[in-house]
Amino acid sequence: MKISEYQQWLKAWDEARGFDKADPGLTVVHALEELGEVAREVLFLKGYKTDVLPEEHRQALANELADAIVFLFKLAYQYDIDIEDALIRLQERVDKRFPEESPGWHPNGGK
Repeated sequence: MKISEYQQWLKAWDEARGFDKADPGLTVVHALEELGEVAREVLFLKGYKTDVLPEEHRQALANELADAIVFLFKLAYQYDIDIEDALIRLQERVDKRFPEESPGWHPNGGK
């Protein structure tokens, strides 16, 4: 499925349930809430917090990332933004800004 197809499906799904009426400000708040849940799972996976079930946290991270992305897609359709097109334009911008021969970032300063 293309990103634009998913975005169209999400809008139709929300419209069928009346969720498309949500204020965009609340959509941002929900996206931030989901990003907080992403952060919590990363803390477990990086060992900052300990747990005996790391694979469950990896799956939870996948779920929370998907949740966060859904709210960003929703915000995009609320402002009539085609995310797929925006990502393509972003690719073009960063390719120009950081060509392959640019030094970029390297662990340990590239040493």
